[in-house]
Amino acid sequence: MGERKMDRSLSIRTTGIREWQSGEVHYNRYEPTPYAALDRLFQNYNMGQDARVVDFGCGRGRVAFYIHKRFGIPVTGIEVNDKTYEEAISNKTAYRAKAKHIKAPIRFEYGHAEDYQVKSTDNRFYFFNPFSIKIFRKVVGNILESVRENPRSVDLIIYYPTAQYKQFLKKDTPFELINKVRIPKALDKKEKFLIYRLRQEDIDSNTG
Repeated sequence: MGERKMDRSLSIRTTGIREWQSGEVHYNRYEPTPYAALDRLFQNYNMGQDARVVDFGCGRGRVAFYIHKRFGIPVTGIEVNDKTYEEAISNKTAYRAKAKHIKAPIRFEYGHAEDYQVKSTDNRFYFFNPFSIKIFRKVVGNILESVRENPRSVDLIIYYPTAQYKQFLKKDTPFELINKVRIPKALDKKEKFLIYRLRQEDIDSNTG
């Protein structure tokens, strides 16, 4: 199913790219994850009904709506571009009119990813190359701090992983790579998902 057709099935509008107009250095442009890539991801990765998802740099909300509809679990999107955030809110109104039967909350917060207060129930974190390694370090640090305060297993789901992201997670964090999901017929070798996990049983020894 095409991108626009999938959007229509969810009563949302998420296609297109938006560049920053002010020469933003640390936050990257808006570009939605392809629906076909999301289909492939969840054919090979079990989200789990206990999942509570945060999408950093959620854009117009495509991943949030897709996951909410497919799994019926709580999703939070964080977006720093004011215009894109407003579009996500408009999409939510249209989506919710059609998806009233799904009881799990779906919400969007406006602000910088590094300022998001990680909730004690948040345990799945999605990234599509949304910002620089400087911001990514801060966000992962916030996640680890939350885990220290409220021990739990957490996953990082990264689409189009950069070398800097991978090096940081491998050398400077207790997260372990548990899954690699490649996109069939992808021309760019970076077009894949990497899933990193911090298991609850490893928290005391690795994050203390």
